[in-house]
Amino acid sequence: MRRRLSHRDSKTLPPYDRSPDSSPCNRGPYPCCFCWCCCCSCSCLTVPNKDQDMCSRRASNISTLESLQRNEDSGRLSVEEASSWALSFSTLLDNASGRDVFMEFLRSEHSDENMLFWQACEDLKTEQQKADIGERAKQVYLDYISILSPKEVSIDATVRETINRNMATPTVHVFDDAQAQIYALMHRDSYPRFLNSPLYQSLLQSLSSNNSSNS
Repeated sequence: MRRRLSHRDSKTLPPYDRSPDSSPCNRGPYPCCFCWCCCCSCSCLTVPNKDQDMCSRRASNISTLESLQRNEDSGRLSVEEASSWALSFSTLLDNASGRDVFMEFLRSEHSDENMLFWQACEDLKTEQQKADIGERAKQVYLDYISILSPKEVSIDATVRETINRNMATPTVHVFDDAQAQIYALMHRDSYPRFLNSPLYQSLLQSLSSNNSSNS
């Protein structure tokens, strides 16, 4: 599906270096004439269609479930570890297996872009080279902040405007306010539903049964 950039769209996007090497037209998952200046000569932005996105979700779901099953069978994921995810949201996110299971739950609610964005922000903070910071920040912006992205996260207008201004010279903290809003959203809305979800409850039951049978 192709969409022509309107004059209104161009106002929401941040300025950036217009040199060929810095333009995301040359890299990333969006093969099009799309640059930070969003000049009139830029024609369109190609985004993944719904069928491609659905296939990607199915493949990821299968991969995650298979990984969790291997962890259960090998004893690497214990009932105590899984039970600890209910202690606090931060405990869940600090645990690699916890993040995987929570992501699986968010996919079932079609809101996995929130966790993907949160993780992308965490990854960005590990970058130390200025050039890498700029490249990764641009990709995070295109994937989760741009109004043209199918994975756009829900943040307020003030935070979005601040990000747009700071994208001219991004740092590893350029998305901090947006990340905090998405963290609060997941904590408030998604986390309680996750704890009561069949996915989490079934996992606990399966781990408890394995633990009993091995006793």
